[in-house]
This record gives sequence, C-alpha cells and structure tokens, in this order.
Amino acid sequence: MVCAGKIFEEIINDQFSIINYGVPAIAGTLFKTMKFSWKKIKKPIVGLSPMADYTDSAFCLMCRSFGADIVYREMVSADAIVYENKKTLEMAKFDEEERPIILQIFGKDPEIMARATRILEKKYKPDGIDINMGCPAKKIVGSFNGASLMRDAKLAGDIVRAVKRAVKVPVSVKTRLGWEKPNEILRFAPVLERAGADAIAIHGRTKAQGYSGKANWEMIRRVSKKLKIPVLINGDIVDAETFQKAIEVSGADGALIGRGALGHPWIFQEIKTSGFPTPDSKELRKIILEHAKLHIKEHHELITFRKHLVYYVKGFTGAKKLRGMLVKVNDLSDLKKIFE
Repeated sequence: MVCAGKIFEEIINDQFSIINYGVPAIAGTLFKTMKFSWKKIKKPIVGLSPMADYTDSAFCLMCRSFGADIVYREMVSADAIVYENKKTLEMAKFDEEERPIILQIFGKDPEIMARATRILEKKYKPDGIDINMGCPAKKIVGSFNGASLMRDAKLAGDIVRAVKRAVKVPVSVKTRLGWEKPNEILRFAPVLERAGADAIAIHGRTKAQGYSGKANWEMIRRVSKKLKIPVLINGDIVDAETFQKAIEVSGADGALIGRGALGHPWIFQEIKTSGFPTPDSKELRKIILEHAKLHIKEHHELITFRKHLVYYVKGFTGAKKLRGMLVKVNDLSDLKKIFE
C-alpha cells in the first residue's frame, strides 16, 4: 500500500499541502526497529480510537498522515484468529506506514486470548495489543465479550495476565466507566493495572448509556489519580477545544478520538497546530479522493466507502441531497462526477 503522506505530496499542488501546512510525513518505517512504550510516548497522546467497520488500513493511513500519534485497528475475534479465519486475519493486516499501531482483540477465554495474541504478534508484529472490554454492542456483550467483562473483574484480570505472558509487546485495555454505574471503573481499573496492563483507555460512558448522554470526564480524573499507568480519555472529543478541555478535566495522559475523526481526519493536526485551517470544498474533494483511492487499494471496491462519504459531507448546505447521491457511489468515476 502506498504511504498516504506521499500520495498527498504528489497529488496536491495548491495551498492545502502537507509541506506548506507542516503536517508531518508518516514515520511508520521508523518504528520497525523501535520498541513502542506507553510510558515513553510524548504526552498528551492524540490517537485514533478503534471503531468497528471504520478503522481499517485506509482510514488509519489518512489519520496518520494528519498527525495521529498512534492508531488502533478495529477489533478482531480471538476465537476467529485461533481458528485461522482468513477474513479475520486479513482484517488484522496492516501497512508499515500505520505504525505505531495497536491491534485490538476481543474474547472471554484467557487461554484463547493468549493463543490469539501470540499468533497476531508472530504474524504481524504490531506495536501493541489492546483488549476490548468496552464494546456495548448486543452481539458482543451477549456472548460475554466486550463491556460484559466489567461484570467479572477476576476474569478480566485473568485475561490481561494471560495475554501479558503470551506476548512481548505492551498490552492495554479499552473499557468504559461501568456496566450500569459510572463509579464501577474505580474498582475495575486497579484490577487491570495489578494484572499487568501497560495502559488503559476509558470511554466516559457506561454500557447502559451506549453512546447517549454526555461523557463523564470528571470520573476519569478520579481513575487517573488511582493509577500509575497511562490513562487515555475517550468520548465527546470533536475538535481542538474539546480535546484540551477533556485533558484538563480528566488529567489523562492523552485521548483516543473516535467518531470525531470520521469525515474529519485532519482533527489530529487541528489539535496539534494552532490555527490549522479547515479545508475548503476544493481541498476536501482532494482529501476524499485520496481516501477513496486508499480504500480501493485495500478492499478492491468502493461500495463500503459510502459510510465514510456520509460523514465527510455532514453539515454541508444541501447535505441531504448530496448524501442521496453519495450512497449510490460504486467507483471513482461516480465520485468524480458528483464532485463535478
């Protein structure tokens, strides 16, 4: 796969360029020989949160090209990895330019989780492994995966210990404030730290809340004070202002940005660079086209890119009509015709 940063430098010849705007070129190749460390990475960390069906290689490359310090790939099933499911193994595959990269895995059996992470480390050599203990989706929690693990702290700790023994790379956990009550995290997080977790990312909502209501950043502050390992905040960060406020309120070592990056991959550079300009319509078209090209390189089609297109035009005048056309896009020529 072609480096997203190089693509931008080659095809953008007007003012909105990586060189002129100071967006750092992707430095993934530098991490091939460097051992990633949560404690040594520069703070505050600004990373891309794992999102099912969204954080594939193409989107991760886009976010890295705009300065994301670290990217998480979408979660994969430990059971599927152990059974050598071809599609799941392909989902975990990444481009070297995405580094530093964290592969996220979900499961409930410590032994299977250990075997699966060992396979991922040997096959792909990621910079870190993350254990999903926060997904609220019914099909995930219904099998006692994801956020369900918050209801069994002992099992959660056993999983962390098993994975830590299985791999050499850092092991982190992404979770929530609790199953029903936000203060459950105050008992749950220390269990993960004692089990050997190298870092923890916390979405500021409970499983019961899903994605409704407001993220409770203050509760994450209480957690941060109890732990010695790095804590990342997640939830309701949509721009540089909310990032800064989230860090100030939570006292976290950084943040993982999820939905706030959809259709807005330059959010990472906005956070890092004061006065970073929002791309105009001409510049946005170029960004979308490059994302589309990366998507085609990875998936060999553009139909599954439609979900990204909807986010890119969110808030535009006449967005409803535009979305109606974009959700029918089949290839690059369709996309270019709409832009014209």
